[in-house]
Amino acid sequence: MKKTVLAAIILILLPTLLAGQIQEDSLGSQVPREKMVSSQIRQRGISDKKVLTAMSEVPRHRFVPKNLVSRAYADHPLPIGQGQTISQPYVVALMTESLGLKGYERVLEIGTGSGYQAAILANITKEVYTIEIKETLYKTASQILRSMGYTDVKTRHGDGYFGWPDAAPFDCIMITAAIDHIPPPLLKQLKDGGRLILPLGNPFSYQNLSLVTKHGTDYTVRQITGVLFVPMTGYALDHK
Repeated sequence: MKKTVLAAIILILLPTLLAGQIQEDSLGSQVPREKMVSSQIRQRGISDKKVLTAMSEVPRHRFVPKNLVSRAYADHPLPIGQGQTISQPYVVALMTESLGLKGYERVLEIGTGSGYQAAILANITKEVYTIEIKETLYKTASQILRSMGYTDVKTRHGDGYFGWPDAAPFDCIMITAAIDHIPPPLLKQLKDGGRLILPLGNPFSYQNLSLVTKHGTDYTVRQITGVLFVPMTGYALDHK
């Protein structure tokens, strides 16, 4: 009889306990997230309110390996396996702001990685497509994004060098790995007036974060700042 009563009490209290834990987890990550946005992002000149809001809302710790959760909001990139990283928070914010998103754009991301950048984009704009060449990362990121409610983010496993032709054209394209040239297939899939941002330069050294703007059959390139990204693999690396 006592066991039955105890079990009943646990069943009654369990939803409350779980809700309290969820709330505690949420509050526990909100403080370092706000500090990250204030000290690492806003103070370095990022002013786009949509970007700042997205960086404040997306729980970055959900996208890093469990053993690195305590470092999720630190001011540096973190390894996520398969030789890849989740970018430094400031770099994520800078690349996103540089695209000048208004909220209606269709954006293609090359290099899903952890899925964090795709989530940031999805908090700002209309449609997000993202491609990952590493199958393990593709599966993990897709699962995380779905579990967090980002069901409208379209994910694909493949070589991002060739883009996503059947979904083109795109208003913006973001490449999150280093490459020494602008991939022609991606330029072709960019709308006239569209923007492409990428770490352009030696894949095994430092690169320049560059914003490419398409003008008909031509384009212009604006260098933003020096960066250090992991190399873009697949066709980009095999055909150097």
